[in-house]
Amino acid sequence: MPLTDTQIRNARFNPDGTGNRLSDGGRMYLQIAQSGAKYWRMNYRFNGKDKTLALGVYPAVSLAAARKKRDEAQEKLAAGIDPGEAKKADKRAARLAAINTFEAVALAWMDERRPYVEPAQYDKTLARFKNDAFPWLGRRPVAEIEAPDILDVLKRVDSRGARFTAHRLRGEISRVFRYGIKEGLCKADPARDLLGAIPPAQTTHFASITEPAKVGEMLRAFDGFGGTFPVLCALKLAPMLFVRPGELRKAEWEHIDLDKAEWRYLVSKTDTPHLVPLSAQAVAILRELHALTGSGRYVFPGARDRNRPMSEAAINAALRRLGYDTKTEITGHGFRAMARTILHEELEQKPEVIEHQLAHAVPDNLGGAYNRTRFIKDRRAMMQVWADYLDRLKAGATVLQLAG
Repeated sequence: MPLTDTQIRNARFNPDGTGNRLSDGGRMYLQIAQSGAKYWRMNYRFNGKDKTLALGVYPAVSLAAARKKRDEAQEKLAAGIDPGEAKKADKRAARLAAINTFEAVALAWMDERRPYVEPAQYDKTLARFKNDAFPWLGRRPVAEIEAPDILDVLKRVDSRGARFTAHRLRGEISRVFRYGIKEGLCKADPARDLLGAIPPAQTTHFASITEPAKVGEMLRAFDGFGGTFPVLCALKLAPMLFVRPGELRKAEWEHIDLDKAEWRYLVSKTDTPHLVPLSAQAVAILRELHALTGSGRYVFPGARDRNRPMSEAAINAALRRLGYDTKTEITGHGFRAMARTILHEELEQKPEVIEHQLAHAVPDNLGGAYNRTRFIKDRRAMMQVWADYLDRLKAGATVLQLAG
């Protein structure tokens, strides 16, 4: 006779063994353990072997639910499928899905790059994920997320007026998928297809000096800087190398080869390798600084902690001490615009060479691309021409306009 709910509720373990297995039909039964726990089981035969399938524990799995599981198992048997092996496969898939959720993959990507980013940058990225991505994408298997799912997240951020954050989040989500591709967790980066899906943010150009005579005045003013020697060196190298301020202040000695006159590092915005040819003037500054900071990790260590790079405000603070308004005249980031403008307009350097040295993607016959060694001979020559030109400006040489 089929079991009833009342019969199951009232069933108790019998020490002599009688009545501890209650049959419900279809080879399904309720097994009562000495502890009082009640287990649903189903016996079946597959490929000539007797097997037992666990269907759950009462009352978490009710009588009706157990019968449904029994019927599903019998359907598998009829189709030539071992229900026990199918259950194991489902469990494996569930465990794999839990490991491969967007949140798990994002945190793994962040752990991989943690040694290379500042704690504050790590915390900001994590906060963006927790606030704007994990609530909607976090529990989903990374391989099942598609571009429209990500676009919904980005639109939600953009709708609150945080367009810069939306663009930054798209880039970070894209890097999570690229990490997933590398680890074999997914096959494509759907965030890449969303470039341009959110309107560009209105940018505020960094203050910059682009008149050669005023650049010369500024370079002469550097000699009057009364701060620490590492900050003075950073101040002198900033216009000469025109890298991003964050990349300059976090420069590490192990990435600099003074004999080859090269500095290699990963661009913070894109994780792509970049090569900065060093002019003779830059090498001379770095050799002198090496005597002071070369035993440590950072070229420009912090004033209070040599195990951390100097403050991100150090260059702008130095410019303000020299009397420059970092909102209207020049900022650490403004040296990039200064170099870009003068190299093109005054020294007639090729735009594509300048853009590659700025680590910008330059359209070519393969589309947008950046290669750290592209135009490297031209870039080496340009960086020396630029350093020599800055020396002439500093010396107060007459600036001649090149014929058009």
